[in-house]
Parts: sequence; C-alpha cells; structure tokens
Amino acid sequence: MITNGFTYIAFLVFFAAMLVAVKKATNWKIFNFIPPIVMGYLFNMIFCTINLWDMEATAAAYSATKNNLLYAMIFVMLLSCDFRKLAKLGGRMTAIFMGGAITISLGFIVAFIKGVLGVESWRALAALCASWVGGSANMAAVQDALSVPEADFGAALIVDTVFYSIWLALLLVVIPFASKWNKAVKADTSKLDAIAAATNAEIDKEKKTLDAASLLTLLGLSLIVSAITQNLGGILAFGMIDKGTMTVLLVTAIGLVAAMSPIGKMNGIDEMSSIYLYVVIAMLASRAGLNEILAAPMWLVAGLVVLIIHIIGMFLLSKLFHWDLCMVSTSSLANIGGSASAPIVASA
Repeated sequence: MITNGFTYIAFLVFFAAMLVAVKKATNWKIFNFIPPIVMGYLFNMIFCTINLWDMEATAAAYSATKNNLLYAMIFVMLLSCDFRKLAKLGGRMTAIFMGGAITISLGFIVAFIKGVLGVESWRALAALCASWVGGSANMAAVQDALSVPEADFGAALIVDTVFYSIWLALLLVVIPFASKWNKAVKADTSKLDAIAAATNAEIDKEKKTLDAASLLTLLGLSLIVSAITQNLGGILAFGMIDKGTMTVLLVTAIGLVAAMSPIGKMNGIDEMSSIYLYVVIAMLASRAGLNEILAAPMWLVAGLVVLIIHIIGMFLLSKLFHWDLCMVSTSSLANIGGSASAPIVASA
C-alpha cells in the first residue's frame, strides 16, 4: 500500500504516461474503443478499490494538488478559445444546459414517486438535485434550509460521489461513438465545425516547432493564474457563489482574455492541455472506489433512475432540436459535476 503522498502522485502520472506510451508503440485496436484516458480512469478506480494507496495518508497530497492543477488546466484549455467565435454558440449551449437541468429535475421527481426511500426522502433528494443542477454549495444550502436528516444526507452524498465518477467515465467512453449519436439525432454541427475549422486553420498557420521555452512559459503562467485566482476566489466569494465557483469564473475570464492576446498563439497549448487533463482525470479516479456502491443500494437505484430519465430526455430533446453529443455531454457534466468538470469532457 502506498502511504507517501509524493509516491501516490508519481504513480498516477507514471501510469497515465505508460498507457499513452503503449498506445503509441502498439496502436492496439482496443484503444479505439477505450482511449488511454478512459482506461486510466477505470484502472485507477480499481486501484482505489483494492487499496493500492492509503486514502487517509494520501488525502493531503490529493487536496494540495488536484484543484491547483484543475484550474491551471482550465486556463491553458481556454487559450485555444477565441471568445468572439464561441459567442455564436451561447444561445444554443444555454438551451442544451437548461435541457439537462430540466431532465435531471424530472428524474428526481420520478425517483421520489417510486416511494421506496421513505416519506421524508424528498428532503435529501431535493438537496441532491440542487447539487446535480447547481453544485455542492447549493446542496449544502438546501440541506440547511430543509433540515435534511443526517442519515439521508449521507446516503445522498454517496450517490453524488458514486454517480459523478461513473457518469464521467461513461461520457468519456462514448466519445468514439459521437458520430453515431449525431447521425441518429441529425445533429446540426455546422456552427461548431465552422468554429473548429477556423481555429485549426489559425493554429496551423501559426504553428512552429514545439520547444521547451513555450512549454515552460505555459506551465509557469497556468500555475500562477491558478494560485492568484484561488486566492481572489476566496476573497470575492459571496452568498451562493462559493470560492470554487468564483475561482472558475476568474480563471475563465482571464483565459478568454489571454486567448485574444499573443499568448493564445503560443506553441504547446494542446500538448500542455493534454498533460494536465491526463493527470487531473487520474487524480479524480484515484478517489472513486467501487466499494461505495454497496453502501446505499436503494439510494443508488434512485440515482440510476434519475440518470436514465436524464439520458432518455436528452436524447429526445436532441432528436427534436438536433443537438450534437459534444455539447450534450459537456452540458450534462456541467450540471452533474459542476462548472469545473465540464472542460474535462469537452476537451476529451
């Protein structure tokens, strides 16, 4: 069992690197169906379940590293995003996000109607619903407002943790099948494709040989932005806008502004984004043990009901409005996982 924090982080990065190296060296067909990033996620969940590392002993290393790298990752990813182009997707993206929130809410109503969780379970379900459409700060606020019993709230927290991990893994798994979804719902990807093509053309035009100076500059910039925004996020947080949400807003604003400056044309943005993504995904999976699934079986059934209704609802809405899988899955994880999670599946 790994008990040293640095060894724990080193192993996660090493394992991710080995998966990428194996794919490059062998080009095995299995990687067409289960990309290295998904395989890493699943393996790390298994490693967590079999206690390859001590959860308590490595908790400090996880806490000190995960968010710092997550915010740095978001900043680097946004450097490829010209807001003037992305603004064209604003209305459509908002509609898809609202579709996700509505289908999730309907799912919770049905889960309560099933009646197997107890008459007062609506309180904890309401808190969990608040988390899945608004984040953990909303969950805490609803718990306080509705006086949710501790036992029920504990079960809701298990559902929140388990299904976030499972849902993130599933969304990553279906990425290779995006074209089939888009064909089935006759998705209109013209605007998204046009923006991607324009961005790629600009990147190719400016493309130069990748060098250590560019990577080191991006590393230093992203880490200092992460540090500054987290400090400011704690100072500027108010009401329902907690430190995490405020930090994401600040990182996003800085990233979008930087994308329109010479920084956005730097070499190595895609490479640095990928490195951050692999490490952050590995860290998230390393705390998602499969043993929690047995802790609250009926509550997990309720969570499954919510997800099934959400999936069916989003598919029907996608058929009606021709929504593509990229935007649907991104908005879904933005709901269930929060604003900081959305860039993970969007990038993948």
